[in-house]
Amino acid sequence: MNQLIIRIILVASLSFPCLLSGQPISKNFTDPPREFSVMPFWFWNDTLKADEIVRQIKDFDEHGVYGFVIHPRMGLPAGMKFLSPEMLRLMKVAIEEAERRKMKVILYDEGSYPSGSCEGQVVARNPAHAARGLTKIDLNPGEDPKLEKGWNLVSIGKRTDGQRFAVVETPSEGHIRGLHWTDEEKGKEDLPPAGDILNPEAVTSFIELVYDRFAANFGTHFGKTVIAVFTDEPNPLGRGNKRGMVPGNAKLLPQINKILGYDFTPYFADLWFEDGKDWAKHRADYHRAIAISLEENYYGRLSKWCEEKGIALTGHPAGSMDLGAQKYFQIPGQDLVWRYVEPGEKALNGEHSTMAKNASSAMVHLNRRRNSNELYGAYGHNLTYDEMVWLANWCFVRGQNLLYPHAFYYSIRGARFNERPPDVGPHAKWWDAYKPFADGCRRLSWLNSDSRQVCNIAILGDANWLPDQSAKVCFQNQHDFNYLDMSHLVHDAVTDAAGLHLSGMNYSAVILDGLKNIPANAMPALHQLEESGRLIVYTDTPLASAFPKATMAKNPIALLTALEKLVEPDLGLNPRSENIRYRHVIKEGIHYYMLFNEEATSVTTKVQVPLKGRQYWLDATTATAKKVAKDEPVEFQPHELKILMVVE
Repeated sequence: MNQLIIRIILVASLSFPCLLSGQPISKNFTDPPREFSVMPFWFWNDTLKADEIVRQIKDFDEHGVYGFVIHPRMGLPAGMKFLSPEMLRLMKVAIEEAERRKMKVILYDEGSYPSGSCEGQVVARNPAHAARGLTKIDLNPGEDPKLEKGWNLVSIGKRTDGQRFAVVETPSEGHIRGLHWTDEEKGKEDLPPAGDILNPEAVTSFIELVYDRFAANFGTHFGKTVIAVFTDEPNPLGRGNKRGMVPGNAKLLPQINKILGYDFTPYFADLWFEDGKDWAKHRADYHRAIAISLEENYYGRLSKWCEEKGIALTGHPAGSMDLGAQKYFQIPGQDLVWRYVEPGEKALNGEHSTMAKNASSAMVHLNRRRNSNELYGAYGHNLTYDEMVWLANWCFVRGQNLLYPHAFYYSIRGARFNERPPDVGPHAKWWDAYKPFADGCRRLSWLNSDSRQVCNIAILGDANWLPDQSAKVCFQNQHDFNYLDMSHLVHDAVTDAAGLHLSGMNYSAVILDGLKNIPANAMPALHQLEESGRLIVYTDTPLASAFPKATMAKNPIALLTALEKLVEPDLGLNPRSENIRYRHVIKEGIHYYMLFNEEATSVTTKVQVPLKGRQYWLDATTATAKKVAKDEPVEFQPHELKILMVVE
């Protein structure tokens, strides 16, 4: 391992010699504030001892890790419940040690996930607050539905073939992952019941049991050492719910109808069957309305609580495309887990390829400082150091600036070693060489924070759906973009002949790609963009006919041509390469181009930017620099990230 450290430093020093007198590298780039550190999930997963907690925090500090998320996890002793007096005492030990070392702490709001039940304590307090959902019961002619105790009839309808059915609200029987094994050798876990997070009363109970308890015990540290509370992929049905259920309840139907602007009752069949007219639209409408209801009933209330207490709500929604919920996070976030993204095809295709831009775009448009990603979870023991670095860079070049590595394990004793592996921290084979990686992450996080993104393209998205293929064209041709939640067209974006303007961003090109539903009150802004020649409709967008004057782009080449007519070039590669992703920010008056070879083949090219001034290649791992010679080709090794700094 020591040989690995020497090799990393030696190669970096040969490739990027430090500038001597008058070097232009910002001192904050060389040694950024500790707030930009990675903040790993710290699995508290065994019998906890105060002196061991202090020892592990010291170990983090010595390896360049200056913060952590306290995450109670499977493997705790059976007698320790979530937020029991003993757990709270030990959390205080960790917080006070972090304060002494000038580190930051984030509190995790569940034991263990998804959030919303306080390890089953919400349901223990009131059994009526268990997660609920809708199911359908087929009926014979003239038959009435047989309702069991605790069931509520929502509606009786007919399918297109005349088959009658009942829509019934029932307990979902969903659960969360708990903190204790019932049989460690067989991997059997306790499964506390999930809370009904679409029910305002259940959410009130959750806030009282968790958030108010945090404030009572650690409130003096809020806004100083304790910077946020993490809520994790809340699920209205819980995990392992009954088959065929959809989220919702009888009391929620008026809220759903208000969101949709029409009565959904006649279309319940479309939630389960695919033979009705416009079934796909109605199903998508319903789930969009559920997403918005969850925002109002859950995220919004937690967000308000955190704001009032001077800390941030962080974490992430359940879906990689859930953009609408981000408005309630003071630190918007996403979750890179289960090998959702890997080098190759998954980096640019599919719903999960949108997640990093989802969170960073929300940061920009909502005027937040930070956005986050919980990454590496369940990537398996086969995760390599190179993959770990690649995934971090995949996030950084997409604008993310706070990483929650999943996870640093308190213990790997017994079955803990295989609980959502791997440990990417103290028990990993690369731990001795971790500090250069941690320092590099801190520099890239600093670079993506409090800086101005240079970007002139917006891709429209919905509350819970984002297009990936127009994004792919932009990525492969070095056109940076942000996803734009359609709701901004109604509330705070300004459109004129020059394009769309929001939160200091000026988009001269707006892409409509694949959206199936556009709110009527968003149409005026889109028509203005259409009239000014700023709207591009890509491929098979169902609503293309509503914009006859927009530029129609039927394939990637046509989209690229349309973009290059509207957007001034910001970066050129000669020869061109589809390997390179890029992000351009201005910070402290200096231009930084982050360039990442995302692919497994090397690239040699000349990098051209429309700026005059001295140019340097920076290395994030060592904070060293090399002056760029005019017209000098540069080689990008497979999966290599470089930073081009331009000092005008």
